[in-house]
Amino acid sequence: MTGEAVRDRIVDAADDLYYARGITAVGMDEIRDTAGVSLRKLYLEFPSKDDLVLAVLDRRHRMWTDGVAGRVATVDDPEEKLLAIYDYLADWFADDSFRGCGFINAFGELGGGHPDVVAAARKHKQSFQEYVARLVEEAGASPSLAPQLAILAEGAQTTAAIAGTADAAEQARDAARILVRAARSTDRG
Repeated sequence: MTGEAVRDRIVDAADDLYYARGITAVGMDEIRDTAGVSLRKLYLEFPSKDDLVLAVLDRRHRMWTDGVAGRVATVDDPEEKLLAIYDYLADWFADDSFRGCGFINAFGELGGGHPDVVAAARKHKQSFQEYVARLVEEAGASPSLAPQLAILAEGAQTTAAIAGTADAAEQARDAARILVRAARSTDRG
C-alpha cells in the first residue's frame, strides 16, 4: 500500500470516528484499528493527534467546497446559484450521518486551546464567505448581502444538527430568497 493510500485510510477512519463521536472521545489506537494500519505507520504519517485533526479538517474543507460548488454549478441563473447553496445543505442535512459542521464541532470541542484548529475553522468560514461574496457580485447585488447569506447557511447547519431535522435548510432557503430579491430590487432602484 502506498504512503498516500495509508494516509487516506487513516484520515478516512479519523474523520468518520471524530465526526460521529467527537475528537477527544477517540484515541489513536481506535483510529489505528479502524484504518487497519500499524501504530508505527499511523505516527509516521501523523506525528501527533493535532496533525491528524488538521488533516481531517482539510479534507472536510475540500468536501464542503467541492459539494457547494458542484451544486451551484447545476444552475445558470445568478439568483438560483445563491439559493443552490441551501439546496446543498438540504441534501447534507438529510444524510443519516449528518452531525453538523465539522469545523464548528471541532472549534466547540477543542476551543482556544488548539490555535491551529481555531485558525483552520476561521480560514474555512472565511473561504465560504468569500465564495458567497463572489456569487453575490455575479448576481449584481449589494456586497452587504453576502455575509447575510453566509450567516443563514451557518445558522441552518447548527439548527439542523441540534434539531435533528433537515427543515432548517428549506427555512434558510426561503429567507435567502427574500433577502436576495430585496437586495436586487433595492440595487435596481
